Amino acid sequence: MATAATKSFKNFIGGEWVDAASGETFESRNPANGETIGVFPRSSAEDVDRAVEAAKQAYEEWRLVPAPRRGEILFRFGQLLAEQKDDFADLMAHEMGKVLPEAAGDVQEAIDMSFYMGGEGRRLFGQTTPSELRDKFNMSVRMPIGVVGVITPWNFPIAIPSWKIAPALVCGNTIVFKPATDTPLLGERFVELLAEAGVPAGVVNVVHGGGGEVGDRLVRHPDVPVITLTGSRETGVAVLRNAADNLKHVHLELGGKNAIIVLEDADIDLAVEGIVWSAFGTAGQRCTAASRVIVQEGAYEELQKRLVAVAEKLRLGPGWEEGVDVGPVINQGALEKIHSYTGIGKDEGAKLLTGGEIAGGDGLGDGYFYRPTIFGDVDPGMRIAQEEIFGPTTALIRVRDADEAVRVSNGIEFGLSSSIFTRDVNKAFRAMRDLEAGITYINAGTIGAEVHLPFGGVKGTGNGHREAGQAALDVFTEWKSIYVDYSGKLQKAQIDTPS
Repeated sequence: MATAATKSFKNFIGGEWVDAASGETFESRNPANGETIGVFPRSSAEDVDRAVEAAKQAYEEWRLVPAPRRGEILFRFGQLLAEQKDDFADLMAHEMGKVLPEAAGDVQEAIDMSFYMGGEGRRLFGQTTPSELRDKFNMSVRMPIGVVGVITPWNFPIAIPSWKIAPALVCGNTIVFKPATDTPLLGERFVELLAEAGVPAGVVNVVHGGGGEVGDRLVRHPDVPVITLTGSRETGVAVLRNAADNLKHVHLELGGKNAIIVLEDADIDLAVEGIVWSAFGTAGQRCTAASRVIVQEGAYEELQKRLVAVAEKLRLGPGWEEGVDVGPVINQGALEKIHSYTGIGKDEGAKLLTGGEIAGGDGLGDGYFYRPTIFGDVDPGMRIAQEEIFGPTTALIRVRDADEAVRVSNGIEFGLSSSIFTRDVNKAFRAMRDLEAGITYINAGTIGAEVHLPFGGVKGTGNGHREAGQAALDVFTEWKSIYVDYSGKLQKAQIDTPS
C-alpha cells in the first residue's frame, strides 16, 4: 500500500505537470519485493484529448525548426542520459526487475539511438533524379506527419521509447507518450530528461494509464495520424482494426517465438552460452528471447547435459544485488502465465529437465521469481514450442539435419529473431537465406540488435515496418515528390517527352 511518504507523479501536458482529470491514481510496484515505487495518475480519454491538443498546437512550430537543430536536442538528451546512466539503471532494476548489467544495456541502447537519430538531423536523405524533360529538376523529400501516439511495453522501458520517440522527433513530429503501467516512473524520467535537453513545451507529452483508456483513445483519436506500438499480437490486431477508420499510419512490433539452431559441428560451449543469455536474460521477458532450441541429433545429448548444468547454477534475486543472474518477472499475472505453461508442457508429454517452479525463500521474499526452465523431447507442434510464453522457459527440439532445423524454426506464426550455431559457412549462408525472420544471428544468440540496423520481424511479428536504422524514418515521415520546371514554358510530362 502507498503511504504518506510515497511520492506521487503527474502527467506532462503542454509543458506542465498535471493530475488526471478524474483524480484517480494507480501504483507502480517493485516486482522483486512488492514495495511501492510511486503513485501515478490513472488517466482517461479526457487527458488524452488535452495532450493531443497540446501536441497538435506544438507541431506547427516544431515542424519548422530546422532538422539539424532538432538533432542537436537529441544529442543533448543522449549526453544527459549518459551522465545519469547508473541512476536510470538502478531505477530500472527496482521498477522493472532487470539485473543491473542488463538495465545499463537498456539505457545504453537509448543513448546510442539518441546519438544515431541526432545525426539524422543533418541527413534525412531524399533522392534527386534526372527529369525526362529539358530544363526541369526532380527531387523527393521527407515530410513530418503530425502527432504520433507512442505506446510502449515494460520490458525495455528506456530503450523502446527511444526507438520510437527519437526518430519521430528528428523528423519533426510531436508526441503523446503512454508508458506501460508497470514502469511509469521510467517513462516519466525519460520525458523529464527530454524537457531538460530542450524539447519545447507540448512537443512531448506523457499520459499515464491503461491501454483500455489511454491507449485506445490515442488509437482512435482523429488528430493522431501515426500510432507506434510494441505489444502482443492480439493487441496489435485490435489497434489495426480500431485505427482503420481514420486510415492511420500504424507501426506494430509484436511477438516472437525465436529459435536457436545448433548443428553437430557447432562449438557447443559457445552455443550453451548463447542459449542461456538468450533464453534466461531479462527472465525470458524479451520479444527476441530464445524459447526454442533446435538441436541436430548428434549434438543433442551433450548440449542438453551442459545446458541444464549451467541453468541450475543461475542465481535468482533482486536485480540491484551483485552476482544475480536472473531477476523477477514483472507481476503476479506474468508469474501465473509462465507457470501455467509448465503444466501445459508436462501435459503435452515434454520432459521437464529443470526448473518449472515458482521460486521462494533464499531472500526472494514476496518477489515474482520463476526458476529457469528447460523442457526436453519437445515436439515442434506442442504449444510450448508454438506459443509465446514470455518467461524463463525454453524447449529443446531434436532434428536430423540442417534442412529440418530450418523447417522447424520457420514452423511458427512469428518471425522476429533467429540464430544458428555452425562452423560450416555453406550451411550458415543457407540459413541466412532461408530462415523466415527479420533478424538472423550466426554463432550468437537471438538477442543483441544494434541501433543502426532495422529491427522488426515478418509474419505475425508485425505489419511490415521496422524500428531503428534508416528504416525507422519511413514510419515517421511521408514522401513528397517535387518538380521544378525552369524552362519558362508549360511542359507536359509523357506528352511532350520525345518518342
